[in-house]
Amino acid sequence: MNPALTDPLRDFLQSPAALPIALGVAALLVICVIAILIILLRPKKPMADPEQDARLRELNARLDAMGSWLQNAHGQLANTVNTRLDAVSQNLGESMKTTAKHTSDHLQALHSRLAVIDSAQKNITELSSTVTSLQNVLSNKQSRGAFGQGQLEAIIMDVLPKGAYEFQYSLSNRTKPDCVVFMPDSGPLVIDAKFPLEALTALRAAESDEERKFAAARVRTDIAKHVSDIAAKYLIPGETQDIALMFIPSESVYADLHEQFDDLVQKAQRARVMIVSPTLMVMAIQVIKQVRKDAEMREAADQIRTEVGMMLKDVTLLSERVRKLQSHFNQANADIDSILISTGKIEKRAGKIEGLDFDSDTPASAEVIAAPIRKIGVAE
Repeated sequence: MNPALTDPLRDFLQSPAALPIALGVAALLVICVIAILIILLRPKKPMADPEQDARLRELNARLDAMGSWLQNAHGQLANTVNTRLDAVSQNLGESMKTTAKHTSDHLQALHSRLAVIDSAQKNITELSSTVTSLQNVLSNKQSRGAFGQGQLEAIIMDVLPKGAYEFQYSLSNRTKPDCVVFMPDSGPLVIDAKFPLEALTALRAAESDEERKFAAARVRTDIAKHVSDIAAKYLIPGETQDIALMFIPSESVYADLHEQFDDLVQKAQRARVMIVSPTLMVMAIQVIKQVRKDAEMREAADQIRTEVGMMLKDVTLLSERVRKLQSHFNQANADIDSILISTGKIEKRAGKIEGLDFDSDTPASAEVIAAPIRKIGVAE
């Protein structure tokens, strides 16, 4: 038998609806067996009994009717079972198709998510390698200085025009700051990049009070040394500006300095060294750019005044020419009015001529214009 049909039949026979039908069939079979046994075991009488024969015939008729009923019931049961099996097989097939489709969809979604996870894992790996490279750069003091100088150069070059600054400019004492910005009517402004990362990293990683105290003292020592070096090397009276900028290429490091070492920042300001972050550096360079622009405008004030005077002269000349053009327009309007009056009179006289309406009181002194005399040639 087909396994696909055996399992639904087994499920049907195990269902509660099959129990009453099975009990009815079993009861009918038991009744039939008992009736047959009664007929077979009943002793035969030597003499014929009409009543006995009638009962036997009646019993045979009932047995035949019962057999027919049992046969019909069996057929109906078989039809019902076949119908149920067909329905169960159809539902099972549809359920298997639906389950297969859902499984396929889930597998596709799973593959898509796995692809996304693989891409994210690749990005995380690349980011990890980038962070590792950045850590390697920042762990080296020389590389860290080059990183800060590169960021400073990018900010300066993005805002100021060429010629307004110079990197590694040599001062009179043979020192070379990272950058100087040339100011109008005074000496250059010195900017030097410093990145005190090691001490602040040790302060952040400190777990005990003793470690934090030692790291804080190291931060103070490093910052004080940077400030004193800038003030001693780059603040030259009569040559440079009275103040210098110490550029820290990290907003977090700058924020930690202002939050935890404000007294150190104030001390640097008293030493005329201003500590600036990348954001403050951009603002300072923008201000310097505007100052340079104002100075250039002051230097070009005489030329601007001359150009404005010439422009006013051109405007005056333009005004005179516009007034002359206006007088010409007014004269043209007057001439047009006169022409319109003359054409009106001509139209009126033409109407009278067409209607042969001649006034008797026409002045005799009206001038008659002689018609032009044209000579006729030989060809005509």
